[in-house]
Amino acid sequence: QVQLDESGGGLVQAGGSLRLSCVASGRTSSVYGMGWFRQAPGKDRELVASISWRGGGTNYAASVKGRFTISRDNAENTVYLQMNSLKPEDTAVYYCNANPFAVNTYWGQGTRVTVSP
Repeated sequence: QVQLDESGGGLVQAGGSLRLSCVASGRTSSVYGMGWFRQAPGKDRELVASISWRGGGTNYAASVKGRFTISRDNAENTVYLQMNSLKPEDTAVYYCNANPFAVNTYWGQGTRVTVSP
């Protein structure tokens, strides 16, 4: 099992920035990739960004490319999501995920991000 502990959500005005953090613990040797998903009210959960745990390759949703940056600290088993130029449509609950779309996938509890106009 892998446990994921997220932090960093909150309320911010449009144009502002937030940084989300996710610390992985437990059987982290089974993790080969990490991702951040989000779910807005009434919408499906969507992948925002992902990163390879070893090579560091990244992938972003078109809606956040150029504004969000995913990064990792392997020594600390931590993945970050730096969110800049936030928009009201970024408002959602953000979830940390290990091994996106895999059978052995794990989820954090979610952290709420609210962007006011």
